[in-house]
Amino acid sequence: MTLSKPVVIRMLVCLVIGILVAAIGSEVAFRFQGETNSRPPKTIEIVIPAGTAAKVAQGQSTLPDNMTFVVGDTLLVRNQDSVTHSLGPLVVPSGASASLVLDQVGNLDYTCSFQPTNYFGLDIQSALTIGTRLEASLLAGIPLGILIGIYSLALRPAKPKEKESTP
Repeated sequence: MTLSKPVVIRMLVCLVIGILVAAIGSEVAFRFQGETNSRPPKTIEIVIPAGTAAKVAQGQSTLPDNMTFVVGDTLLVRNQDSVTHSLGPLVVPSGASASLVLDQVGNLDYTCSFQPTNYFGLDIQSALTIGTRLEASLLAGIPLGILIGIYSLALRPAKPKEKESTP
């Protein structure tokens, strides 16, 4: 079975339409997410302000419960409190700072002396690149384009090419 030229053209047009619809939908959803991980790695500083130990003893939190990072970020903890604090493998004396390179995707749960829960969660994600976004558009758009093409043929079948009659 060979496909006629109009069917092939219609399927290619539907494929392009499917990819465009998926790309637009993906970008709209991406924009509505707000804060994303589509950025290069950077140093993120957490400052432990003076008086944090007293606030923690009263049950007051100084940081959000969880933070999201990109693979390659460096977490820099600067201690301005009068006591030594710790965050997972980091021990940060008063007036000092320590850093931790976040080099793997995952969710880390660290013990933390400057949170009332004694817990600090780190969510480390892969950076979202233009290549990743393009891949998502293609992975959604190709099947969508095929479905649009099949439905278009079901709703309006391609007219068979009339054969020329020889006298």
